[in-house]
Amino acid sequence: MRLKKIVATLGVSATVASGLMFGAGSVTADPGCPSLYVVAIPGTWETGHEKKPQPGMLAGVTNNMPSSVDVDYVTYAATAFPWEGDIYGNSKKEAVNNARGMIAAKARTCGATKIAIVGYSQGADAAGDLAAEIGTGIGVISPDRVAAVGLISDPRRSPTDAQVGPPAQGAGAGGPRVGGFGWLSDRTRTICAQDDLYCATATDDFVTRFAGWLAQSSDANPANIWRYQLEMGSIMNDLWAHGGVPTLQSQLTDSANQQRAKDLEHFYKSQAHTLYGSYQVGGGQTAVSWMHNWIAGQA
Repeated sequence: MRLKKIVATLGVSATVASGLMFGAGSVTADPGCPSLYVVAIPGTWETGHEKKPQPGMLAGVTNNMPSSVDVDYVTYAATAFPWEGDIYGNSKKEAVNNARGMIAAKARTCGATKIAIVGYSQGADAAGDLAAEIGTGIGVISPDRVAAVGLISDPRRSPTDAQVGPPAQGAGAGGPRVGGFGWLSDRTRTICAQDDLYCATATDDFVTRFAGWLAQSSDANPANIWRYQLEMGSIMNDLWAHGGVPTLQSQLTDSANQQRAKDLEHFYKSQAHTLYGSYQVGGGQTAVSWMHNWIAGQA
């Protein structure tokens, strides 16, 4: 595998990006181009502006790819809390923008190269959003350029996403993406450990769902107001179906908050979010090894 040095990418200009819309560029790949270009987005705290980029959880996915595959990692803030510098929404937006720029640049120089996108945790959140852009026809390349999208512990997992391994309950804490993956639905695979609350939040856990919505909307992008409204509407519809305001109030009592604290403590101690290297998805494969084999098979 020609594993390139992990780079921080600032993206390409809007002019270049618009010129690449729907895959415009050279008709055939340059001689030095890979058959498959993998853009990998690491999770929260696995990279950052002041950190040396590192593959983290995705190392087992991207290592030992066929020689015709190139891999680049996206560097971004990878923060979750305001006191870290960037709120979650801005951090994720940076990841999406940087990954979009990397894909656009590769598509411009290598017209026949296929693209794979893979992400873990916050990186899966960003990778999924980028895939949704492309799959619904508003991305920097056409959907037919994408060979695979792999999401591990996606905070925006939908119950309708194609899931590998034991089925997890509910959906991601951030709520499903409006419109899904469009034309990329058949090439997108998600893996969520059954006890991983980031990607497996119960439908009737409205406190967590509201918190997830606040995190997703924290970038305050006016262009996304319509999406925030639809996502809030989905939560509210489910809340009314489960008893309305009294149900939410019951989840905010002292006893309910104490139980939630215990549940979160159990979740963090279980390390369910960080054990995908050993999490079994069937056939003797772990989440990481399955994702590696699947993406390598697209080369």
